Amino acid sequence: MEENEEFNEGLNEDMTDMSTENTDEPQDALTKVTGMYKDWFLDYASYVILERAVPAIEDGFKPVQRRIMHALKELDDGRYNKVANVVGHTMQYHPHGDASIADAMVQIGQKDLLIDTQGNWGNILTGDRAAASRYIEARLTKFALEVVFSPKITEWQLSYDGRKKEPVNLPVKFPLLLAQGAEGIAVGLSTKVLPHNFNELIDASIKHLKGQRFKFYPDFPTGGIIDVSNYNDGLRGGKIRVRAKIAQLDKNTLIISEIPHGTNTSTLIDSILKANDKGKIKVKKIEDNTAADVEILVHLPSGISPDKTIDALYAFTACETSISPLGCIIEDNKPLFIGVTEMLARSTDYTVSLLRAELEIQLRELEEQWHFASLERIFIENRIYRDIEEQETWEGVIAAIGQGLKPFTAHLKRAVTEEDIVRLTEIRIKRISKFDLDKAQQYLDNLEERIAEVRHHLENLVDFAIHYFKSLKEKYGKEKERKSEIRVFDDIEATKVAIRNTKLYVNREEGFVGTSLKRDEYVTDCSDIDDVIVFTRDGKMMVSKVDSKIFVGKNIIHVAVFKKKDKRTIYNMIYKDGKGGPSYVKRFSVTSITRDKVYDLTNGKANSEILYFSANPNGEAEVVTVLLRQVGSVKKLKWDIDFADVLIKGRASKGNIVSKYSVKRIELKEKGVSTLKPRKIWFDDIVRRLNVDGRGELLGEFKGEDLLLVATQKGVVKTIIPELTTHFDENMIVLEKWTPNKPISVIHYEGEKERYYLKRFLIESENKEELVISDHPKSFLEIISTDWRPVVEIEFVKPRGKEVRPSQVVDVEDFIAIKGIKAIGNQLTADKVKSINVLESLPYEAPENEAEKEEDAADMEVVDEENVDPRAAEKEKKAEMSDDKQDDSEGQSKLF
Repeated sequence: MEENEEFNEGLNEDMTDMSTENTDEPQDALTKVTGMYKDWFLDYASYVILERAVPAIEDGFKPVQRRIMHALKELDDGRYNKVANVVGHTMQYHPHGDASIADAMVQIGQKDLLIDTQGNWGNILTGDRAAASRYIEARLTKFALEVVFSPKITEWQLSYDGRKKEPVNLPVKFPLLLAQGAEGIAVGLSTKVLPHNFNELIDASIKHLKGQRFKFYPDFPTGGIIDVSNYNDGLRGGKIRVRAKIAQLDKNTLIISEIPHGTNTSTLIDSILKANDKGKIKVKKIEDNTAADVEILVHLPSGISPDKTIDALYAFTACETSISPLGCIIEDNKPLFIGVTEMLARSTDYTVSLLRAELEIQLRELEEQWHFASLERIFIENRIYRDIEEQETWEGVIAAIGQGLKPFTAHLKRAVTEEDIVRLTEIRIKRISKFDLDKAQQYLDNLEERIAEVRHHLENLVDFAIHYFKSLKEKYGKEKERKSEIRVFDDIEATKVAIRNTKLYVNREEGFVGTSLKRDEYVTDCSDIDDVIVFTRDGKMMVSKVDSKIFVGKNIIHVAVFKKKDKRTIYNMIYKDGKGGPSYVKRFSVTSITRDKVYDLTNGKANSEILYFSANPNGEAEVVTVLLRQVGSVKKLKWDIDFADVLIKGRASKGNIVSKYSVKRIELKEKGVSTLKPRKIWFDDIVRRLNVDGRGELLGEFKGEDLLLVATQKGVVKTIIPELTTHFDENMIVLEKWTPNKPISVIHYEGEKERYYLKRFLIESENKEELVISDHPKSFLEIISTDWRPVVEIEFVKPRGKEVRPSQVVDVEDFIAIKGIKAIGNQLTADKVKSINVLESLPYEAPENEAEKEEDAADMEVVDEENVDPRAAEKEKKAEMSDDKQDDSEGQSKLF
C-alpha cells in the first residue's frame, strides 16, 4: 500500500533490529519469522491504524465515515434516502461488509449534526438499537452541506477497485472531530477524543484567530455533571469524572434526570440492582420512565437516608464513571498524539486555508466572468461579428474576430485567447439582437463589486474567517447549549456511605471478631468494606478489615467500626504498668493506623492491664472514682478523677500517674459532656457540600445540638443536622445556622387570592419540612429573610391615566406579629406590584441569653493536640511539679 510506506519505514527498521538480536545463540533456540513479522503484521497494523480506527485531523473522519458522507452527497436530491440504499452506494468505496457501514452511519446520525434522520435510529439514553437499515431513512443536514463539501477544492483518489473517485479528505471547515468525538482501537494504539460543545468550539476558534488564549471542555449528549480538574487537555494520563444528576424527589424517592456518558438507563439500573444485591445500598424499587428525557425513580425503604444513598450511588454504581481521554489522530499518514487545544488550533488553521482556497477559486471565476462579459460587450457593441461575413474558412473567422477586438482590449486583465474567440462565435443571433448596453454595464459593475469584495476578504482573511465562524454559530448554534454541567467533585469515602448490610459479633474471652459468630455477642451493624477496631485487656489495639471470623487477642474490652481520620472519637483509659507497677491515666484519639498491626497502648511491660476504658464519640469526659487496696500506711484510699482535666495526646503517650499503689477497682461516678470545641462548618458553593476544611463560606461553630436552617425557592423551610454528607438542591436560597427564637419573614404571592402576603413565624418542629406558601399552582415565594428586623420597599405599577403610587417602605416587625408557620399572614397591598426590594435591616441587639451562649461557645476548652487550652497546660505543669515533691506515703500523685 503506497500510503502506508512512510509509516512502515520507521517500524520496519525497529523490527529488523529486534529480529537480528541474539543471532549468536544456537539455531535450535531461535525460530526466525522475520518476513512474516516485518511484512504481513506491519501491513495489517498500519492498515488498521490508517484505514479503519483512527480519524484524520484534516476532516475528523475515519475512512468509513468519510465514504458514507461522500455517498450521501452523491445521492443528495433534497429528499430522504433509505439507509440500505446509502449503505449499498457506500460499498462502492468501502471494501467491507454492509453491517459495519450501517453501524457507523447510525453512530453519525445519533450525534444529530451531519445527518438528518427519519425513523427509529435508536436511543442513546436507553441503549435501544436502531431499526434495520431498510426501514430508516437519511439525508444530509444543511450544516453538513455548507461545511463538509466543496468539490472544487477537494483532492480526489481512485477507490479500492479503481472504478470510482473518492475524496482523500473532505474539506471540512469546522472542528468536526472535537464536536463529534471519536473512539477507536487499532493495533498497538487507540484513540479516544471526547465530544465538545458546538458553540464553545466556535468561540475557541474565534479566540485562536484573534490570538487569544482559550480553554474548552467536553460536553456529552447525555448531560450529567463532569469534573474536568484532571482533563489534561485530552492527552494520555488525563481523566474526567462524570456523574449522573440525582435529586431528591421526596423523603423516600430519588430521581435520576441525566446519566453519565458511555452508559444508558439499562446499564445504570443494572449496576444499581447489583449494588443492592451486594448490600452496598438499599433500594425498594426502581422505575424507568425514560422517553425523550431520562427519568429513573429510585424508591428507598423507610428509614434510609436519601443523602447517604446519593453518595452510595456515586461510590458503588455506574452513576459515577471515570473516562480517560487519549488524543490520537492521523496526520500525513502517521499517528500523532496531541491535545484538544492543538487539535482545535490545527483545525481552525486548516479551515482558514480552505476558505482562502475557496476565495481564490471564486476570484478566478469572477474574473473569468468579467473578462468574457467584457469581450461579449466589445464584440456586440462594435459589431465585430460582421467582420466574419466574408470569411470562407474557420481560421479566417478566428483571425478576423481577433483583429477586430485588438483596438478595444487594452483594459482587459489578460490576453485574448483562441478559446475566448471560439466562445464569442457561439453567441446566438437572438442574444445579439436583444443586447442591452445598460444591462451589460450593470452586470459588469456588479462583477467588479464582487471581485473587490473577494479581494478584500483575501486581504483580511482572518477577519473573514471570524465572520464565517460567527455566522455558523448564528445559524446552527441556537439549540446547542451545553448539556453537561462542570463542577468540582468532592471525594466520597466508600466506607462512610456503604449501607451496613451485615452484623458484627464478638467473642470477648476467646478473642474472635466477625460476621459469622451469630451465637456470640452482637456489637453493631457493619458493611463488608468496613474496618473494625479492637482493644484488649492487656492494652493492645488492632484494626482489621471486617471478615467472617478474625482472631485479634483474648479478653476483648471494646470493639467498634473504625473511622479513618476521626478526631472526634476520644478514648479514656487507666492502665496498670506491669505487675505491681504504677497506674496511669491517658486520653487519645486514633486517626491513622496500619491495618492488622498490633499497637501497645501501655509502656510495653509484661502483665500490663487496662483498669478502666471508655470510647466517647464526641469527646465526652466522665468522672470516675478510684479505690485503692488497703496497704500499709496508705491514708487516702478513695478519690475522683475527672477526665476533663486530662489532655488529649497521641496514643503512644505514657499518660499521667494515678497511683503508685495497687488499685482495687475504678467506678464510674458521673457521665461526662464533650470537651471538644464546637466544630466550624463551611459551605462550599462549588461542590454544594458542607465541610470542615475551611472551603467556602463559614456557617458558624456547631455543637452537638445545633442545627442548620434551609429554605428553597419552592417555599420549603426545614432544619437539619449539619452532616457533611448532606446534598443541597440548586434552588436552595437560605443556608445558615439556626437560631430557634429568631423569626423568619416571608413575602409570598397567594395564587388563589392573587395578592401578596407577609408572614412571620418560628420553626415549630425540628428536622421537618414545612411548605410556607400555599400549594396553588400560581403561588410563589417572593422574599424570605432571616434578619431580626427586616425592611422592604414596594414599588407599584402605574395605572392607566393615573399617577403612579409612590413606593411604600414596610417595617416587617411593625407590620405583623409572629404567628404560626401555617398562617397565610397579612395582605401586603391590594394594588398591583411592580417589584419588592429588600432594604437594609433595622439595628438589633441579641437577647442576653443568646450572647451568653456565644461567650460559652468561645470559652469551650480546646483539647485538640495542636490547640491546647493554656489553662489546662498550666495546670498540668503544676501537677508534674507536685508529683516530684509528693511523699510516697500519700499513696497517690495529684493530677494536673
